[in-house]
Amino acid sequence: MQKLSLLILFTIITVLSACEDAIDLKVDQGQSYPVVDAWITDEAIPQKIVLTQSVAYTTPGKAPAISDATVTLYDVTAGKTYPFAFQDNAYRYDAGAGQAIGVVNHVYKLSITYKGEIFEAYDTLKRVPPIDSISYEFKTKEESVSNKEGYYAKFHATDLPNGMDYYWIRSYRNNLTQRLEDGFSVNGSYDEDIAIDGGKFILPIAENITDYLKPFQKDETVIVRLMSVTKGTHQFLVQVNEQMTPGGLFAKVLENVKSNLRNTEKDGKYRLLGWFATSGVSQSEKIVK
Repeated sequence: MQKLSLLILFTIITVLSACEDAIDLKVDQGQSYPVVDAWITDEAIPQKIVLTQSVAYTTPGKAPAISDATVTLYDVTAGKTYPFAFQDNAYRYDAGAGQAIGVVNHVYKLSITYKGEIFEAYDTLKRVPPIDSISYEFKTKEESVSNKEGYYAKFHATDLPNGMDYYWIRSYRNNLTQRLEDGFSVNGSYDEDIAIDGGKFILPIAENITDYLKPFQKDETVIVRLMSVTKGTHQFLVQVNEQMTPGGLFAKVLENVKSNLRNTEKDGKYRLLGWFATSGVSQSEKIVK
């Protein structure tokens, strides 16, 4: 009986191995669209808006920048206008040293003129709490769930009371070009139904700033950015994250990610993809010693 079972197993493996043929998969190129990446913050730094032309999934290199659009940001609340100029593959505006164009509770409108048609989107810059501190703990291979030795960090912050607040948390290693993890929160928790107004950010979210497969090492810098977003932007970010994160057998079916940029012409010929959002930002960092 045992020999028969081994024979059957060997036969199955042989058949499956023989079926490993290379397949030349031809993917439809699909239609190309302009894509907007517009994120305005309350930081006193130059702001930029990126407008690119989408390319096929298999196309190597970066998507080409679109340089012939007119991009203008309006502070609807204050009645101010900020014309963005194209420079270094993006549309940029510099308010000057120490000056910010993003103000908490102000409503902003982004207007983009492309191929003679005008696209608009609105967003409100929401409040954000400070990051109180960042802490870390050294764990051996045996102590860590990922079997990786190193320093595991977490941030400490408290949700602002008297309101439903939505957050985007992003962590980095050493500088803002080495992104690690993205997290999303409602009132310091995961969902509106279980969120506690004015409470501390729960532990699973606070600890989600470390790459568990490559924890922090001595003398590395932990950087955390806590950003406020509106409910619509929060839903957009969660949708994008679900599309980009592999889910294995139970992965969510791919779907078109929505855009908040609307063509002001009812019968306009063009469509812009992407998202316009504003954020209040709290940033903190700590060197591992």
